[in-house]
Amino acid sequence: MAAKVAKAIPPMLATPAKAMPRGDDWATEVKWDGVRVMARIDGDDLMLTSRNLLDITGRYPELGGLTEALKGRGVVVLDGEVVAFGEDGRPSFQRLQERMHVASAAGVRARMADVPILYAIFDVVVLGGNTLFDQPWTARRELLESLELNGASWQVPAAHLGAEAGASVFDATKEAGLEGVVTKRTNSRYEPGKRSRNWLKVKHTRSQELVIGGWASGEGRRAGRIGALLMGYYDEHGALHYAGNVGTGFTERMLEELEATFAPLVRPDPPFAEPPRLPNVTWLDPKLIAEVAFTEWTREGTMRHPSFKGLRDDKPAAEVVRES
Repeated sequence: MAAKVAKAIPPMLATPAKAMPRGDDWATEVKWDGVRVMARIDGDDLMLTSRNLLDITGRYPELGGLTEALKGRGVVVLDGEVVAFGEDGRPSFQRLQERMHVASAAGVRARMADVPILYAIFDVVVLGGNTLFDQPWTARRELLESLELNGASWQVPAAHLGAEAGASVFDATKEAGLEGVVTKRTNSRYEPGKRSRNWLKVKHTRSQELVIGGWASGEGRRAGRIGALLMGYYDEHGALHYAGNVGTGFTERMLEELEATFAPLVRPDPPFAEPPRLPNVTWLDPKLIAEVAFTEWTREGTMRHPSFKGLRDDKPAAEVVRES
């Protein structure tokens, strides 16, 4: 039934899994290494919101054409991922950093040509003003495909049905050097803002969001500057646990931007429950989140071979926990 549609709808979230599920009642999609975006189209009005319901419409003016593409459809809300691509043609979260933190219209226009984006749309949760939360994934997918959303800056990537097809997609993404897949029960309803086991994300390499609690000075040409970030995650009691340092993955431009961003967050004492004993550390209020890739967790609870991918601003730092 038609109902008043909320201005901003939080996206449904997938649960991390170690292996692909069995059975043919699953649909598998490529996992895009970007940022989650809900698009609300109402006539000539477009509003884009992030995972934590921030209005980010001004960051991606390329998507303004969705209003024309969906003209006459009433209120429509789409779920998808905004992605930027590296020179190798693969999704690059690091490259997306050059767009996702730019606030001014002039700054966005200056970077649009150098860093184009794509909106990979994988769900429709409102159509014609009707909420589709209780419809199964198969019904929502059929409606999404009927919209024929194939534009220069947006598309509906393929979904692959069944265990055999899912396994093939999983292997293909690994061979292509992509992050992994998301696989969804075909009868799953849409649960806004909830992390469900009806949607699973299976990655080839470990990566997760972690909180920045400080930085350690580097050596050589980075002496006195950022050498490594001290990362952490929260437990169920709200204590911040140290997860190790990340000292690779930075460009010179990133380091300069991080130094400016960290300046107002400096504090005299460590935010960690059990702070590491390291020299030349500058402690920070734990308000910033970074995406970090790594190979595995050590027995001591720190990351092995971590690499910085970029800052995130689409969820509160207090919600960052260690993923299983």
